[in-house]
Amino acid sequence: YGIKGEHDDEGRVITLEYPGFYLICCYVPNAQDGLKRIDYRCEFEDAMREYIRELDKTKPVIYCGDLNVAHNEIDLKNPGPNRGNAGFSDEERGKMTDLLGAGFTDSFRYMYPETVTYSWWSYRMKARERNAGWRIDYFIISDRLTEKLREAVIHTEIYGSDHCPVSIEIF
Repeated sequence: YGIKGEHDDEGRVITLEYPGFYLICCYVPNAQDGLKRIDYRCEFEDAMREYIRELDKTKPVIYCGDLNVAHNEIDLKNPGPNRGNAGFSDEERGKMTDLLGAGFTDSFRYMYPETVTYSWWSYRMKARERNAGWRIDYFIISDRLTEKLREAVIHTEIYGSDHCPVSIEIF
């Protein structure tokens, strides 16, 4: 399975079907400096949302990966100066709001509505040492899976890249 059409060329989406759910791993396109690629990013988001909604008609969906957006101000260290930048533009944040409004839940925010933690830090200016990060890696789940959600974790203790792993536990 995979997202079709013009968005299939970049190899960004892998879908696995399990007996009780679909698992979608994705790297969402970055809007880039100056939001040069924001139009494509928004088209991709709309196509992904439709794809996920279609799968969700058959069985629940777990959608995870680097979604390249800090949805709320709590999801990045410095929201003020980053407003309008790639990953924190109104357009990108709005697309996440649209997805969540279409029957899906941000598993980490569901479990921890007020917790400040990040999953990505720039390699510049010792951002990780200063914990000046962004939460851009997610597990988005079908709303009907929230009753099965036992845990959602951002593994900040694990190093090795500019991102840290995220995980969920469902039963």
